[in-house]
Amino acid sequence: MEFHSLFTYCPVCGSRRFEVNNFKSKKCGDCGFVYYLNPAAATAAFILNDRGELLVCRRAKDPAAGALDLPGGFIDPYETAEEGILREIKEETGITAAEACYLFSLPNQYEYKGLTVPTTDMFFSVKILNDNNIHAADDVAECFFIPKEKINCADFGLQSVRKAVERFLNSG
Repeated sequence: MEFHSLFTYCPVCGSRRFEVNNFKSKKCGDCGFVYYLNPAAATAAFILNDRGELLVCRRAKDPAAGALDLPGGFIDPYETAEEGILREIKEETGITAAEACYLFSLPNQYEYKGLTVPTTDMFFSVKILNDNNIHAADDVAECFFIPKEKINCADFGLQSVRKAVERFLNSG
């Protein structure tokens, strides 16, 4: 669904004169309020075990249900990106992470119930204490380690994650 068609009324004063201002905003013709469509912040983790295998998850829900993914998700309000990635890893895999080191970011579009949400996906290298209690939870159907040489980037369902995995594999 197109951003500009989502909101008909100004969220501040309720006016119907809530009109397109530019590609990323709408402006109220009555009270002057400008709403900007800013990207949502999301995280994903590259976690390697002692054998150098990458931890991947199988998505339980759409978008891309059944496809591979990296552990991660949306950052909660008032949470840092580092806090968010550590929380998401714990929620999805049961793993307690020791350290998250920022690597890079990529833009993405996340489809949610017919709405396309722009995101900025931040990727981290994450060290874990151990992988003894790994188990799929939350919105993950399965999680497992895969040798780098067996990774097929096309198996990852989200565009930014696919690009990130390719970049990760090509970096060494």
